[in-house]
Amino acid sequence: MPATTAKAILKEIEPLGKEGYKKVLFNHGVTGPCFGVKIEELKKIQKRIKKDYQLALDLYDTGVYDAMYLAGLIADDAKMTKSDLRGWLKKACPPLATSTVAWVAAESRYGWDLALEWIESNKEISAAAGWATLSSLVSIKADSDLDLGRLKQLLERLPATIHEAPNKARAQMNGFIIAVGSYVSSLTNLAAQVGKEIGPVTVDVGNTSCRVPFAPDYIRKAEQRGIIGKKRKTAKC
Repeated sequence: MPATTAKAILKEIEPLGKEGYKKVLFNHGVTGPCFGVKIEELKKIQKRIKKDYQLALDLYDTGVYDAMYLAGLIADDAKMTKSDLRGWLKKACPPLATSTVAWVAAESRYGWDLALEWIESNKEISAAAGWATLSSLVSIKADSDLDLGRLKQLLERLPATIHEAPNKARAQMNGFIIAVGSYVSSLTNLAAQVGKEIGPVTVDVGNTSCRVPFAPDYIRKAEQRGIIGKKRKTAKC
C-alpha cells in the first residue's frame, strides 16, 4: 500500500499525466503546476483513501492542480472550517474555485454562509465561487433545508445584475438559475421566467468548445425528462 502522504501521492500521480489533457485544462483556465492527470485516475486514489482531512489540506497546499482537485475528492467536509475554505478559495485558479472549492464548501457546515459572503465580493473568482456553491447546495440539500425565500430573492436580483457581472461570475449566475430551476421544484417556474427575462447570456469561454446554455430551455428539458427536484447524492464529480 503506497504511503498516504502528499509527497508520495505527487510522486504517484505525476507519471499519470497526459500532455493532451494538460492542454485542455489550461484552455479551461487552469494555472500553475499541473500534471494533466485525468479525473478517473484521481478517483481511483479517492476510492483507496476515502476521506482524510489532513491529507486533503496537505495536497491542496502543494499548489499542483491535480493534487488540489484530488484534495477536494477526499476532503472530510464535516471537518472543514471557514478558514480552511477561505484559504482554499484564495489559492484556487478559476476552475478549482467553481468546482472543488464550491463542492467542498456546499458539503460543509458553512456552505450557505460562505456562498452569500462570496457572491458579494468584488473579486471575480470569489463571486463565481459563491454562485457555484449556491448551485451545489440546491442540488444536494432537501428543499426543507434551504432558505427558499432567499433563493427567490437571489433569482429576482439577477435580471438587473447578470449582464454587467464579470465574465466568470456571469457564467455561474446563469448556472445558478438552471440549478434552482432543476432542483427546487417550487421555484422552477420562477427560474424559467427569470431566465427568459434575462435572455441569452454571453460568456467568453476562451479557447474551448464550451457553450453557455439558455436557462429556460435547460430547465424545460429537465421537466420533460421528469427529473425536476431530484437531488444528487454529492456535489462532487
